Amino acid sequence: MVRRKKVIMSVQDIVRALDRIALQILEKNLKVDDIVIVGIHTGGVFLADRLHHIIKKRENKELPAGSLDITLYRDDWSRVSQNPIVKKTNISFEVEGKTLILVDDVIYTGRTIRAALDAVMDFGRPSSIQLAVLVDRGGRELPIQPDYTGMEIEVKTDQRIDVLLREDAGTDEVVLGYSG
Repeated sequence: MVRRKKVIMSVQDIVRALDRIALQILEKNLKVDDIVIVGIHTGGVFLADRLHHIIKKRENKELPAGSLDITLYRDDWSRVSQNPIVKKTNISFEVEGKTLILVDDVIYTGRTIRAALDAVMDFGRPSSIQLAVLVDRGGRELPIQPDYTGMEIEVKTDQRIDVLLREDAGTDEVVLGYSG
C-alpha cells in the first residue's frame, strides 16, 4: 500500500492562519494582561510559541507562555504504549483566574483536549480556557470545539493530517496523508 501526501497548508497559509488566530484572541479578550498561553506537546508547543511571539510583538507585552504534557492524563495511554514517553510540562506562572489559551496543532476526537483540561486543573482554576488549533479535521468523539481555528477540513478516518513545523521537521506545511 502506497501512502500519498497532499499539501493542504503552505508556509504562507500557516503564517496567515496564526496571524488571524492571534487577532481573534486579542479581539475576544480585552484584558491582555490576563492571558496565558499553553501549548500541548508536541506540535501545540511550537504553535503556542509562535502565537505568543505574534501577540507580544503586536501588543508590546510579555505574556506568560508554557507547555503541557498530557501523556499520563490520556484515557488511552496504556493502549498506545506500555512505556509512554513523558515530555516536560512547563507552567511556571499562575493560571488561577487567568484566561488560558490552550494550543494544539490538530483537533480530531477531542480526547487530547479532554486530557489537557484535566492536566491544567492540577495547576489551578483559570477563569476561562479557550482552545486554538491550526487544523480542525472533524470526527469528534467528545463535545469539544475550538474557539480559534486556522483551517477546517473533513478528513476520512483512514487519512491523517500532519503538521510539519520548522522547529521539529525543518519545514512549515500541513499535509494530508492517504492511501492510494
